[in-house]
Amino acid sequence: MAEENNAFSWENPAYRKTYWHTCSHVLAQAVKRLYPEVKLAIGPSIDNGFYYDMDSPFAFTPEIMDKIEDEMRKICKEKLKLERFELPRAEAVRFMEEKEEPFKVELINDLPEDAVISFYRQGEFTDLCAGPHIDSTGRIKGNAIKLTACNASYWRGDAKNKSLQRIYGVAFPKKDQLDAYLKKLEEAKARDHRKLGRELGLFMTDELVGRGMPMFLPKGYTVWRILENYIRDKELKLGYQHVLTPCVGTVDLYKTSGHWEHYQKNMFPAMEVEDEMYVLRPMNCPHHMRIYANRPHSYRDLPIRIGEIAHDFRYEASGTLKGIERGRHFCQNDAHLFVTPEQIKDEVSKVCDLIFETYKDFGITDYRCVLSLRDPADTEKYHQDDEMWNTAETALREVLVELGIEFTEEIGEAAFYGPKLDVNVVPAVGAEYTLSTCQLDFCLPMKFDLKYIDADGSEKTPVVIHRAILGSLDRFMAYLIEETMGAFPTWLAPVQVKLLPVTDRANDYCFAYADKLNDMGFRAEVDERNEKIGKKIREAQLEKVPYMLIVGDRDMENGTVSPLHRADGDLGAMSQADFTALLRESVESKSLK
Repeated sequence: MAEENNAFSWENPAYRKTYWHTCSHVLAQAVKRLYPEVKLAIGPSIDNGFYYDMDSPFAFTPEIMDKIEDEMRKICKEKLKLERFELPRAEAVRFMEEKEEPFKVELINDLPEDAVISFYRQGEFTDLCAGPHIDSTGRIKGNAIKLTACNASYWRGDAKNKSLQRIYGVAFPKKDQLDAYLKKLEEAKARDHRKLGRELGLFMTDELVGRGMPMFLPKGYTVWRILENYIRDKELKLGYQHVLTPCVGTVDLYKTSGHWEHYQKNMFPAMEVEDEMYVLRPMNCPHHMRIYANRPHSYRDLPIRIGEIAHDFRYEASGTLKGIERGRHFCQNDAHLFVTPEQIKDEVSKVCDLIFETYKDFGITDYRCVLSLRDPADTEKYHQDDEMWNTAETALREVLVELGIEFTEEIGEAAFYGPKLDVNVVPAVGAEYTLSTCQLDFCLPMKFDLKYIDADGSEKTPVVIHRAILGSLDRFMAYLIEETMGAFPTWLAPVQVKLLPVTDRANDYCFAYADKLNDMGFRAEVDERNEKIGKKIREAQLEKVPYMLIVGDRDMENGTVSPLHRADGDLGAMSQADFTALLRESVESKSLK
Protein backbone atom coordinates (compact mmCIF):
# COMPACT_ATOMS: atom_id res chain seq x y z
CA MET A 1 0.00 0.00 0.00
CA ALA A 2 2.84 2.37 0.83
CA GLU A 3 4.39 1.66 -2.57
CA GLU A 4 1.16 2.71 -4.32
CA ASN A 5 1.08 6.03 -2.52
CA ASN A 6 4.71 7.09 -2.87
CA ALA A 7 5.94 9.72 -5.30
CA PHE A 8 7.34 7.10 -7.70
CA SER A 9 4.15 5.06 -8.00
CA TRP A 10 2.46 4.76 -11.39
CA GLU A 11 -0.76 5.69 -9.58
CA ASN A 12 0.73 9.15 -8.97
CA PRO A 13 -0.27 11.40 -11.93
CA ALA A 14 2.81 13.59 -11.44
CA TYR A 15 5.10 10.58 -11.78
CA ARG A 16 3.29 9.36 -14.90
CA LYS A 17 3.77 12.77 -16.53
CA THR A 18 7.47 12.78 -15.58
CA TYR A 19 7.88 9.25 -16.97
CA TRP A 20 6.15 10.16 -20.24
CA HIS A 21 8.10 13.43 -20.49
CA THR A 22 11.33 11.43 -20.31
CA CYS A 23 9.96 9.08 -22.98
CA SER A 24 9.52 12.08 -25.28
CA HIS A 25 13.26 12.80 -24.89
CA VAL A 26 14.04 9.16 -25.66
CA LEU A 27 11.90 9.50 -28.79
CA ALA A 28 13.77 12.64 -29.86
CA GLN A 29 17.15 11.00 -29.20
CA ALA A 30 16.17 7.97 -31.27
CA VAL A 31 15.07 10.17 -34.19
CA LYS A 32 18.28 12.24 -34.09
CA ARG A 33 20.41 9.08 -34.04
CA LEU A 34 18.64 7.65 -37.07
CA TYR A 35 17.90 10.88 -38.96
CA PRO A 36 20.23 13.72 -37.86
CA GLU A 37 18.71 16.10 -40.43
CA VAL A 38 15.39 16.22 -38.54
CA LYS A 39 14.85 19.42 -36.51
CA LEU A 40 13.24 19.24 -33.08
CA ALA A 41 10.43 21.49 -31.88
CA ILE A 42 8.72 20.55 -28.60
CA GLY A 43 7.99 17.25 -26.86
CA PRO A 44 5.73 17.33 -23.78
CA SER A 45 3.83 14.68 -21.85
CA ILE A 46 0.05 14.69 -22.31
CA ASP A 47 -2.88 13.05 -20.53
CA ASN A 48 -2.32 9.70 -22.24
CA GLY A 49 1.34 9.53 -23.16
CA PHE A 50 3.62 11.96 -24.97
CA TYR A 51 4.44 13.46 -28.34
CA TYR A 52 7.24 15.27 -30.12
CA ASP A 53 6.83 17.82 -32.93
CA MET A 54 9.54 17.65 -35.59
CA ASP A 55 10.45 19.22 -38.90
CA SER A 56 11.40 16.37 -41.21
CA PRO A 57 12.18 16.41 -44.95
CA PHE A 58 10.39 13.05 -45.25
CA ALA A 59 7.17 11.57 -43.88
CA PHE A 60 7.34 9.33 -40.82
CA THR A 61 5.88 6.18 -42.38
CA PRO A 62 4.85 3.13 -40.31
CA GLU A 63 8.12 1.46 -41.31
CA ILE A 64 10.14 4.41 -40.06
CA MET A 65 8.09 4.52 -36.84
CA ASP A 66 9.02 0.86 -36.23
CA LYS A 67 12.72 1.71 -36.62
CA ILE A 68 12.36 4.60 -34.16
CA GLU A 69 10.65 2.30 -31.64
CA ASP A 70 13.52 -0.21 -31.90
CA GLU A 71 16.06 2.56 -31.31
CA MET A 72 14.10 3.81 -28.29
CA ARG A 73 14.32 0.32 -26.77
CA LYS A 74 18.11 0.32 -27.29
CA ILE A 75 18.34 3.69 -25.51
CA CYS A 76 16.38 2.28 -22.56
CA LYS A 77 18.79 -0.68 -22.34
CA GLU A 78 21.75 1.73 -22.32
CA LYS A 79 20.55 3.11 -18.96
CA LEU A 80 21.64 6.65 -19.80
CA LYS A 81 21.71 9.03 -16.86
CA LEU A 82 19.69 12.25 -17.28
CA GLU A 83 21.70 15.27 -16.13
CA ARG A 84 20.33 18.78 -15.78
CA PHE A 85 22.44 21.90 -16.35
CA GLU A 86 21.85 25.60 -16.94
CA LEU A 87 23.36 28.11 -19.37
CA PRO A 88 23.21 31.91 -19.69
CA ARG A 89 20.98 33.08 -22.53
CA ALA A 90 23.77 33.89 -25.01
CA GLU A 91 25.50 30.56 -24.41
CA ALA A 92 22.20 28.70 -24.63
CA VAL A 93 21.43 30.30 -27.99
CA ARG A 94 24.90 29.54 -29.29
CA PHE A 95 24.63 25.94 -28.03
CA MET A 96 21.40 25.35 -29.96
CA GLU A 97 22.68 27.18 -33.03
CA GLU A 98 25.68 24.86 -33.12
CA LYS A 99 23.29 21.92 -33.04
CA GLU A 100 21.31 23.56 -35.86
CA GLU A 101 18.03 23.54 -33.91
CA PRO A 102 16.21 26.73 -35.03
CA PHE A 103 13.01 26.01 -33.09
CA LYS A 104 14.95 25.72 -29.85
CA VAL A 105 16.72 29.01 -30.57
CA GLU A 106 13.35 30.70 -31.07
CA LEU A 107 12.06 29.28 -27.78
CA ILE A 108 15.09 30.57 -25.90
CA ASN A 109 14.81 34.04 -27.43
CA ASP A 110 11.16 34.21 -26.39
CA LEU A 111 11.82 33.37 -22.74
CA PRO A 112 11.53 36.22 -20.18
CA GLU A 113 14.75 38.06 -19.37
CA ASP A 114 14.93 36.56 -15.89
CA ALA A 115 14.14 33.00 -17.01
CA VAL A 116 16.33 30.11 -15.94
CA ILE A 117 17.42 28.30 -19.13
CA SER A 118 17.95 24.64 -18.42
CA PHE A 119 18.91 21.57 -20.45
CA TYR A 120 18.86 17.81 -19.93
CA ARG A 121 21.64 15.56 -21.23
CA GLN A 122 21.36 11.80 -21.79
CA GLY A 123 24.34 10.23 -23.49
CA GLU A 124 25.16 12.13 -26.68
CA PHE A 125 21.73 13.83 -26.73
CA THR A 126 20.87 17.14 -25.07
CA ASP A 127 17.53 18.95 -25.14
CA LEU A 128 16.29 22.33 -23.99
CA CYS A 129 13.87 21.54 -21.19
CA ALA A 130 12.55 22.79 -17.85
CA GLY A 131 11.96 19.20 -16.66
CA PRO A 132 11.40 17.32 -14.51
CA HIS A 133 12.62 13.90 -15.63
CA ILE A 134 13.31 10.51 -14.15
CA ASP A 135 16.99 9.90 -13.45
CA SER A 136 17.79 7.23 -16.06
CA THR A 137 16.48 5.86 -19.34
CA GLY A 138 16.95 2.45 -17.73
CA ARG A 139 13.84 3.03 -15.65
CA ILE A 140 11.73 2.98 -18.83
CA LYS A 141 10.47 -0.44 -19.85
CA GLY A 142 11.58 -0.74 -23.47
CA ASN A 143 9.11 -3.46 -24.48
CA ALA A 144 6.23 -1.38 -23.06
CA ILE A 145 6.75 1.56 -25.45
CA LYS A 146 4.49 2.11 -28.44
CA LEU A 147 4.43 4.92 -31.00
CA THR A 148 0.73 5.23 -31.76
CA ALA A 149 0.32 7.84 -34.50
CA CYS A 150 1.90 10.58 -36.58
CA ASN A 151 -0.16 13.64 -37.53
CA ALA A 152 0.45 17.07 -38.97
CA SER A 153 0.79 19.99 -36.56
CA TYR A 154 1.71 23.65 -36.73
CA TRP A 155 4.64 25.19 -34.95
CA ARG A 156 3.23 26.71 -31.77
CA GLY A 157 -0.27 25.69 -32.84
CA ASP A 158 -0.56 28.56 -35.33
CA ALA A 159 -1.74 27.74 -38.86
CA LYS A 160 0.35 30.65 -40.14
CA ASN A 161 3.54 28.88 -39.00
CA LYS A 162 5.48 25.99 -40.48
CA SER A 163 3.76 22.62 -40.73
CA LEU A 164 5.47 19.93 -38.64
CA GLN A 165 4.98 16.24 -37.95
CA ARG A 166 3.84 15.12 -34.51
CA ILE A 167 4.73 11.62 -33.36
CA TYR A 168 2.52 10.34 -30.52
CA GLY A 169 3.57 7.61 -28.15
CA VAL A 170 2.66 5.91 -24.91
CA ALA A 171 4.64 3.84 -22.42
CA PHE A 172 4.00 1.85 -19.26
CA PRO A 173 6.14 0.24 -16.58
CA LYS A 174 4.74 -3.20 -17.50
CA LYS A 175 4.13 -4.90 -20.83
CA ASP A 176 0.66 -6.13 -19.83
CA GLN A 177 -0.38 -2.54 -19.10
CA LEU A 178 0.63 -1.56 -22.63
CA ASP A 179 -1.25 -4.56 -24.06
CA ALA A 180 -4.40 -3.55 -22.17
CA TYR A 181 -4.05 0.03 -23.40
CA LEU A 182 -3.56 -1.05 -27.02
CA LYS A 183 -6.61 -3.31 -26.75
CA LYS A 184 -8.58 -0.28 -25.58
CA LEU A 185 -7.24 1.70 -28.55
CA GLU A 186 -8.47 -1.02 -30.91
CA GLU A 187 -11.89 -0.81 -29.30
CA ALA A 188 -11.79 2.96 -29.73
CA LYS A 189 -11.04 2.52 -33.44
CA ALA A 190 -13.98 0.13 -33.79
CA ARG A 191 -16.25 2.65 -32.05
CA ASP A 192 -14.87 5.76 -33.76
CA HIS A 193 -17.91 7.68 -35.03
CA ARG A 194 -15.96 8.82 -38.09
CA LYS A 195 -15.40 5.21 -39.18
CA LEU A 196 -18.95 4.12 -38.33
CA GLY A 197 -20.45 7.25 -39.86
CA ARG A 198 -18.75 6.45 -43.15
CA GLU A 199 -19.65 2.73 -43.09
CA LEU A 200 -23.30 3.35 -42.16
CA GLY A 201 -23.77 6.25 -44.59
CA LEU A 202 -24.57 8.79 -41.86
CA PHE A 203 -22.33 11.73 -42.77
CA MET A 204 -19.33 12.66 -44.89
CA THR A 205 -16.58 15.22 -45.11
CA ASP A 206 -15.08 16.69 -48.25
CA GLU A 207 -11.84 18.66 -48.57
CA LEU A 208 -13.35 20.78 -51.34
CA VAL A 209 -16.20 21.81 -49.02
CA GLY A 210 -13.75 22.47 -46.20
CA ARG A 211 -12.20 20.96 -43.10
CA GLY A 212 -14.48 20.71 -40.13
CA MET A 213 -17.59 21.11 -42.31
CA PRO A 214 -19.34 17.71 -42.13
CA MET A 215 -22.36 17.01 -44.30
CA PHE A 216 -25.17 14.74 -43.12
CA LEU A 217 -26.37 12.11 -45.56
CA PRO A 218 -30.03 10.98 -45.70
CA LYS A 219 -29.70 8.34 -42.97
CA GLY A 220 -27.66 10.61 -40.74
CA TYR A 221 -30.02 13.52 -41.22
CA THR A 222 -32.91 11.22 -40.28
CA VAL A 223 -31.26 10.63 -36.89
CA TRP A 224 -30.46 14.34 -36.64
CA ARG A 225 -34.12 15.29 -37.23
CA ILE A 226 -35.32 12.79 -34.63
CA LEU A 227 -33.00 14.36 -32.06
CA GLU A 228 -34.13 17.85 -33.08
CA ASN A 229 -37.82 16.95 -32.79
CA TYR A 230 -37.24 15.13 -29.51
CA ILE A 231 -35.68 18.09 -27.72
CA ARG A 232 -37.91 20.73 -29.35
CA ASP A 233 -41.06 18.88 -28.25
CA LYS A 234 -39.77 18.66 -24.68
CA GLU A 235 -38.96 22.38 -24.66
CA LEU A 236 -42.35 23.37 -26.06
CA LYS A 237 -44.06 21.50 -23.20
CA LEU A 238 -41.91 23.53 -20.77
CA GLY A 239 -42.92 26.90 -22.19
CA TYR A 240 -39.99 27.59 -24.51
CA GLN A 241 -40.55 29.90 -27.49
CA HIS A 242 -38.50 28.90 -30.51
CA VAL A 243 -36.96 31.41 -32.87
CA LEU A 244 -34.84 31.46 -36.01
CA THR A 245 -31.95 33.91 -36.27
CA PRO A 246 -29.22 34.60 -38.88
CA CYS A 247 -25.89 32.77 -38.98
CA VAL A 248 -24.05 36.10 -39.20
CA GLY A 249 -23.99 39.29 -37.19
CA THR A 250 -22.17 42.60 -37.32
CA VAL A 251 -18.83 42.99 -35.61
CA ASP A 252 -20.49 45.72 -33.52
CA LEU A 253 -22.92 43.12 -32.16
CA TYR A 254 -20.01 41.03 -30.87
CA LYS A 255 -18.16 44.08 -29.59
CA THR A 256 -21.24 44.91 -27.52
CA SER A 257 -21.49 41.37 -26.16
CA GLY A 258 -17.75 41.16 -25.41
CA HIS A 259 -17.11 38.20 -27.70
CA TRP A 260 -14.95 40.33 -29.98
CA GLU A 261 -12.67 41.13 -27.04
CA HIS A 262 -12.65 37.75 -25.30
CA TYR A 263 -13.48 35.19 -28.00
CA GLN A 264 -12.22 36.60 -31.29
CA LYS A 265 -9.46 33.99 -31.75
CA ASN A 266 -12.19 31.33 -31.93
CA MET A 267 -14.19 33.24 -34.57
CA PHE A 268 -13.87 33.25 -38.33
CA PRO A 269 -12.39 36.43 -39.84
CA ALA A 270 -14.74 39.35 -40.40
CA MET A 271 -16.01 40.10 -43.91
CA GLU A 272 -16.91 43.49 -45.32
CA VAL A 273 -20.29 43.99 -46.98
CA GLU A 274 -21.28 47.49 -48.15
CA ASP A 275 -18.91 49.20 -45.70
CA GLU A 276 -20.19 47.12 -42.77
CA MET A 277 -18.24 44.33 -41.08
CA TYR A 278 -19.94 40.98 -40.50
CA VAL A 279 -18.78 37.75 -38.90
CA LEU A 280 -20.07 34.16 -38.81
CA ARG A 281 -21.58 33.74 -35.38
CA PRO A 282 -19.82 31.46 -32.88
CA MET A 283 -22.86 31.39 -30.57
CA ASN A 284 -26.40 32.72 -30.40
CA CYS A 285 -26.70 34.72 -27.19
CA PRO A 286 -26.19 38.18 -28.79
CA HIS A 287 -29.04 37.54 -31.24
CA HIS A 288 -31.32 36.36 -28.44
CA MET A 289 -30.42 39.42 -26.35
CA ARG A 290 -31.62 41.62 -29.19
CA ILE A 291 -34.84 39.60 -29.47
CA TYR A 292 -35.53 40.24 -25.79
CA ALA A 293 -34.77 43.95 -26.27
CA ASN A 294 -37.23 44.12 -29.17
CA ARG A 295 -40.12 45.10 -26.87
CA PRO A 296 -40.65 46.21 -23.26
CA HIS A 297 -41.18 43.59 -20.54
CA SER A 298 -42.86 43.44 -17.18
CA TYR A 299 -41.84 41.18 -14.31
CA ARG A 300 -45.08 39.34 -15.08
CA ASP A 301 -43.60 38.26 -18.47
CA LEU A 302 -40.62 36.54 -16.85
CA PRO A 303 -39.29 33.95 -17.15
CA ILE A 304 -38.99 34.22 -20.93
CA ARG A 305 -37.42 31.11 -22.48
CA ILE A 306 -36.05 31.60 -26.00
CA GLY A 307 -34.86 28.44 -27.75
CA GLU A 308 -33.23 27.72 -31.10
CA ILE A 309 -31.57 24.88 -32.99
CA ALA A 310 -28.92 27.23 -34.28
CA HIS A 311 -26.13 26.89 -36.84
CA ASP A 312 -22.85 28.19 -35.42
CA PHE A 313 -19.31 28.50 -36.72
CA ARG A 314 -16.07 28.49 -34.77
CA TYR A 315 -12.50 28.49 -35.94
CA GLU A 316 -10.97 25.30 -34.57
CA ALA A 317 -7.36 24.41 -35.34
CA SER A 318 -7.22 21.62 -37.92
CA GLY A 319 -5.46 19.30 -35.48
CA THR A 320 -8.43 19.44 -33.08
CA LEU A 321 -11.11 18.62 -35.66
CA LYS A 322 -12.84 15.27 -35.11
CA GLY A 323 -15.72 14.35 -37.39
CA ILE A 324 -19.02 15.64 -36.03
CA GLU A 325 -17.76 15.64 -32.45
CA ARG A 326 -15.69 18.77 -33.03
CA GLY A 327 -16.15 20.74 -36.22
CA ARG A 328 -16.07 24.29 -37.50
CA HIS A 329 -19.80 24.18 -38.20
CA PHE A 330 -22.28 22.67 -35.75
CA CYS A 331 -25.86 23.11 -34.52
CA GLN A 332 -26.49 23.99 -30.91
CA ASN A 333 -29.57 23.00 -28.94
CA ASP A 334 -29.42 26.47 -27.45
CA ALA A 335 -31.73 28.48 -25.21
CA HIS A 336 -31.63 31.66 -23.13
CA LEU A 337 -33.86 32.11 -20.12
CA PHE A 338 -34.51 35.69 -19.01
CA VAL A 339 -35.40 35.60 -15.31
CA THR A 340 -35.64 37.71 -12.17
CA PRO A 341 -33.08 37.01 -9.43
CA GLU A 342 -35.83 35.30 -7.44
CA GLN A 343 -36.47 32.86 -10.30
CA ILE A 344 -32.88 31.64 -10.66
CA LYS A 345 -33.19 28.59 -8.39
CA ASP A 346 -36.46 27.36 -9.90
CA GLU A 347 -35.29 27.79 -13.49
CA VAL A 348 -31.88 26.19 -12.90
CA SER A 349 -33.71 23.33 -11.20
CA LYS A 350 -35.96 22.87 -14.25
CA VAL A 351 -32.94 22.91 -16.57
CA CYS A 352 -31.21 20.24 -14.47
CA ASP A 353 -34.39 18.14 -14.45
CA LEU A 354 -34.53 18.37 -18.24
CA ILE A 355 -30.88 17.34 -18.56
CA PHE A 356 -31.25 14.30 -16.33
CA GLU A 357 -34.60 13.30 -17.85
CA THR A 358 -33.00 13.44 -21.29
CA TYR A 359 -30.04 11.36 -20.12
CA LYS A 360 -32.48 8.74 -18.78
CA ASP A 361 -34.22 8.54 -22.15
CA PHE A 362 -30.88 7.90 -23.87
CA GLY A 363 -29.51 5.57 -21.20
CA ILE A 364 -26.69 7.94 -20.23
CA THR A 365 -25.58 7.03 -16.70
CA ASP A 366 -21.84 7.69 -16.60
CA TYR A 367 -21.40 11.43 -16.14
CA ARG A 368 -20.28 14.00 -13.58
CA CYS A 369 -21.27 17.58 -12.82
CA VAL A 370 -18.69 20.36 -12.72
CA LEU A 371 -19.09 23.92 -11.44
CA SER A 372 -16.84 25.84 -13.83
CA LEU A 373 -15.43 29.05 -12.34
CA ARG A 374 -13.27 31.83 -13.70
CA ASP A 375 -9.55 32.23 -13.10
CA PRO A 376 -9.28 35.73 -11.54
CA ALA A 377 -5.68 35.99 -12.78
CA ASP A 378 -6.73 35.59 -16.43
CA THR A 379 -7.62 39.14 -17.44
CA GLU A 380 -7.69 38.30 -21.15
CA LYS A 381 -10.27 35.51 -21.12
CA TYR A 382 -12.78 36.90 -18.61
CA HIS A 383 -14.90 40.02 -18.31
CA GLN A 384 -13.41 42.03 -15.47
CA ASP A 385 -15.94 42.68 -12.73
CA ASP A 386 -15.10 41.04 -9.39
CA GLU A 387 -18.41 41.93 -7.79
CA MET A 388 -20.40 40.47 -10.68
CA TRP A 389 -18.33 37.27 -10.66
CA ASN A 390 -18.62 36.82 -6.89
CA THR A 391 -22.39 37.29 -7.11
CA ALA A 392 -22.82 34.89 -10.03
CA GLU A 393 -20.52 32.16 -8.71
CA THR A 394 -22.06 32.28 -5.24
CA ALA A 395 -25.59 32.18 -6.65
CA LEU A 396 -24.95 29.18 -8.90
CA ARG A 397 -23.05 27.29 -6.20
CA GLU A 398 -25.86 27.85 -3.68
CA VAL A 399 -28.49 26.67 -6.17
CA LEU A 400 -26.59 23.45 -6.91
CA VAL A 401 -26.11 22.76 -3.21
CA GLU A 402 -29.80 23.40 -2.48
CA LEU A 403 -30.82 21.09 -5.32
CA GLY A 404 -28.62 18.33 -3.88
CA ILE A 405 -26.55 18.02 -7.07
CA GLU A 406 -23.10 16.56 -6.46
CA PHE A 407 -20.40 18.54 -8.24
CA THR A 408 -16.72 19.35 -8.30
CA GLU A 409 -15.29 22.82 -8.94
CA GLU A 410 -12.79 23.69 -11.67
CA ILE A 411 -11.03 27.03 -11.94
CA GLY A 412 -10.61 28.61 -15.37
CA GLU A 413 -13.40 26.72 -17.16
CA ALA A 414 -16.16 29.36 -16.94
CA ALA A 415 -17.55 31.23 -19.94
CA PHE A 416 -16.08 34.71 -20.27
CA TYR A 417 -19.31 36.24 -18.95
CA GLY A 418 -20.23 33.88 -16.12
CA PRO A 419 -19.91 30.56 -14.24
CA LYS A 420 -21.55 27.40 -15.49
CA LEU A 421 -22.63 23.91 -14.61
CA ASP A 422 -21.06 21.49 -17.10
CA VAL A 423 -22.29 17.91 -17.32
CA ASN A 424 -19.39 15.82 -18.57
CA VAL A 425 -20.07 12.36 -19.97
CA VAL A 426 -17.59 9.51 -19.73
CA PRO A 427 -17.76 7.69 -23.08
CA ALA A 428 -17.10 3.99 -23.63
CA VAL A 429 -13.64 4.91 -24.86
CA GLY A 430 -11.59 8.09 -24.66
CA ALA A 431 -11.57 11.07 -22.34
CA GLU A 432 -14.68 12.67 -20.88
CA TYR A 433 -16.18 15.75 -22.50
CA THR A 434 -19.06 18.15 -21.97
CA LEU A 435 -22.47 17.46 -23.47
CA SER A 436 -24.85 19.68 -21.47
CA THR A 437 -24.31 23.05 -19.85
CA CYS A 438 -26.21 25.59 -17.75
CA GLN A 439 -24.62 29.03 -17.39
CA LEU A 440 -25.55 31.93 -15.12
CA ASP A 441 -25.00 35.36 -16.67
CA PHE A 442 -25.23 38.77 -14.98
CA CYS A 443 -22.87 40.28 -17.57
CA LEU A 444 -24.51 40.26 -21.03
CA PRO A 445 -27.86 41.65 -19.84
CA MET A 446 -25.98 44.71 -18.56
CA LYS A 447 -23.92 45.02 -21.75
CA PHE A 448 -27.11 45.04 -23.85
CA ASP A 449 -28.93 47.26 -21.35
CA LEU A 450 -31.80 44.79 -20.97
CA LYS A 451 -34.63 45.84 -18.65
CA TYR A 452 -37.96 44.79 -17.19
CA ILE A 453 -40.43 46.77 -15.08
CA ASP A 454 -40.63 45.35 -11.57
CA ALA A 455 -43.71 45.24 -9.32
CA ASP A 456 -42.81 48.60 -7.76
CA GLY A 457 -42.56 50.27 -11.16
CA SER A 458 -38.74 50.45 -11.17
CA GLU A 459 -36.51 49.28 -14.01
CA LYS A 460 -34.49 46.13 -13.27
CA THR A 461 -31.93 44.13 -15.25
CA PRO A 462 -32.85 40.49 -15.82
CA VAL A 463 -30.48 37.59 -15.22
CA VAL A 464 -29.87 35.27 -18.19
CA ILE A 465 -29.48 31.51 -17.96
CA HIS A 466 -27.71 30.07 -21.00
CA ARG A 467 -28.40 26.36 -21.40
CA ALA A 468 -27.86 23.55 -23.90
CA ILE A 469 -29.33 20.14 -23.15
CA LEU A 470 -28.04 18.08 -26.07
CA GLY A 471 -25.15 20.52 -26.38
CA SER A 472 -24.65 20.47 -30.11
CA LEU A 473 -26.76 17.92 -31.98
CA ASP A 474 -23.63 16.96 -33.89
CA ARG A 475 -21.60 16.08 -30.77
CA PHE A 476 -24.56 14.35 -29.13
CA MET A 477 -25.00 12.21 -32.22
CA ALA A 478 -21.27 11.38 -32.27
CA TYR A 479 -21.57 10.27 -28.64
CA LEU A 480 -24.55 8.04 -29.45
CA ILE A 481 -22.80 6.48 -32.46
CA GLU A 482 -19.77 5.54 -30.36
CA GLU A 483 -21.81 4.31 -27.38
CA THR A 484 -24.05 2.11 -29.53
CA MET A 485 -21.41 1.33 -32.18
CA GLY A 486 -24.00 2.54 -34.67
CA ALA A 487 -26.69 0.12 -33.44
CA PHE A 488 -29.21 2.82 -32.52
CA PRO A 489 -32.27 1.84 -30.50
CA THR A 490 -35.29 1.26 -32.71
CA TRP A 491 -36.85 4.69 -32.14
CA LEU A 492 -33.63 6.37 -33.36
CA ALA A 493 -32.56 3.98 -36.12
CA PRO A 494 -32.60 5.57 -39.59
CA VAL A 495 -34.06 2.32 -40.98
CA GLN A 496 -36.15 0.50 -38.40
CA VAL A 497 -37.36 -2.42 -40.52
CA LYS A 498 -35.87 -4.06 -43.57
CA LEU A 499 -38.10 -6.52 -45.42
CA LEU A 500 -36.18 -9.36 -47.08
CA PRO A 501 -38.18 -11.34 -49.65
CA VAL A 502 -36.88 -14.88 -50.02
CA THR A 503 -38.05 -15.00 -53.66
CA ASP A 504 -39.18 -12.46 -56.24
CA ARG A 505 -42.74 -13.72 -55.69
CA ALA A 506 -42.71 -12.02 -52.26
CA ASN A 507 -41.65 -8.57 -53.53
CA ASP A 508 -45.14 -7.12 -53.95
CA TYR A 509 -46.22 -8.45 -50.53
CA CYS A 510 -43.15 -6.83 -48.94
CA PHE A 511 -43.65 -3.48 -50.66
CA ALA A 512 -47.32 -3.39 -49.65
CA TYR A 513 -46.49 -3.95 -45.97
CA ALA A 514 -43.53 -1.53 -46.11
CA ASP A 515 -45.89 1.14 -47.48
CA LYS A 516 -48.26 0.52 -44.57
CA LEU A 517 -45.43 0.89 -42.05
CA ASN A 518 -44.13 4.06 -43.69
CA ASP A 519 -47.63 5.54 -43.78
CA MET A 520 -47.85 4.94 -40.01
CA GLY A 521 -44.64 6.93 -39.49
CA PHE A 522 -42.19 4.06 -39.23
CA ARG A 523 -39.11 3.74 -41.44
CA ALA A 524 -39.12 0.59 -43.56
CA GLU A 525 -37.25 -0.51 -46.67
CA VAL A 526 -37.40 -3.55 -48.98
CA ASP A 527 -34.30 -5.35 -50.23
CA GLU A 528 -35.61 -6.62 -53.58
CA ARG A 529 -32.21 -7.55 -55.00
CA ASN A 530 -31.83 -10.94 -56.63
CA GLU A 531 -29.47 -12.20 -53.91
CA LYS A 532 -29.51 -15.16 -51.57
CA ILE A 533 -31.40 -14.53 -48.34
CA GLY A 534 -28.28 -15.20 -46.27
CA LYS A 535 -26.44 -12.34 -47.95
CA LYS A 536 -29.40 -9.99 -47.48
CA ILE A 537 -29.51 -10.83 -43.77
CA ARG A 538 -25.75 -10.32 -43.32
CA GLU A 539 -25.82 -6.94 -45.04
CA ALA A 540 -28.84 -5.79 -43.05
CA GLN A 541 -26.98 -6.78 -39.88
CA LEU A 542 -23.94 -4.77 -40.98
CA GLU A 543 -26.28 -1.81 -41.51
CA LYS A 544 -27.40 -2.27 -37.84
CA VAL A 545 -31.10 -2.51 -38.80
CA PRO A 546 -33.11 -3.42 -35.65
CA TYR A 547 -35.71 -5.65 -37.36
CA MET A 548 -35.30 -7.82 -40.46
CA LEU A 549 -38.49 -9.39 -41.78
CA ILE A 550 -37.90 -12.64 -43.69
CA VAL A 551 -40.82 -13.15 -46.08
CA GLY A 552 -41.41 -16.36 -48.02
CA ASP A 553 -44.31 -18.18 -49.67
CA ARG A 554 -45.79 -19.36 -46.35
CA ASP A 555 -45.84 -15.79 -45.00
CA MET A 556 -47.75 -14.63 -48.08
CA GLU A 557 -50.24 -17.48 -47.69
CA ASN A 558 -50.81 -16.77 -43.98
CA GLY A 559 -50.49 -12.97 -44.01
CA THR A 560 -47.49 -13.15 -41.66
CA VAL A 561 -43.90 -11.98 -41.41
CA SER A 562 -40.92 -13.69 -39.73
CA PRO A 563 -38.98 -11.08 -37.73
CA LEU A 564 -35.28 -11.46 -37.01
CA HIS A 565 -34.23 -9.04 -34.26
CA ARG A 566 -30.75 -7.55 -34.34
CA ALA A 567 -30.00 -8.70 -30.77
CA ASP A 568 -32.64 -11.32 -29.92
CA GLY A 569 -32.51 -13.28 -33.14
CA ASP A 570 -35.48 -15.20 -34.60
CA LEU A 571 -38.79 -14.08 -33.06
CA GLY A 572 -40.90 -16.59 -34.97
CA ALA A 573 -43.67 -15.98 -37.51
CA MET A 574 -46.34 -13.47 -36.48
CA SER A 575 -49.17 -11.55 -38.08
CA GLN A 576 -48.53 -8.14 -39.57
CA ALA A 577 -50.75 -6.62 -36.89
CA ASP A 578 -48.76 -8.28 -34.08
CA PHE A 579 -45.45 -7.13 -35.54
CA THR A 580 -46.78 -3.59 -36.02
CA ALA A 581 -47.85 -3.55 -32.36
CA LEU A 582 -44.41 -4.84 -31.30
CA LEU A 583 -42.69 -2.16 -33.37
CA ARG A 584 -44.97 0.60 -32.07
CA GLU A 585 -44.35 -0.38 -28.44
CA SER A 586 -40.58 -0.39 -29.00
CA VAL A 587 -40.66 3.08 -30.59
CA GLU A 588 -43.17 4.77 -28.29
CA SER A 589 -41.48 3.48 -25.12
CA LYS A 590 -38.12 4.64 -26.47
CA SER A 591 -36.77 1.23 -25.56
CA LEU A 592 -32.98 1.24 -25.39
CA LYS A 593 -32.77 -2.39 -26.53
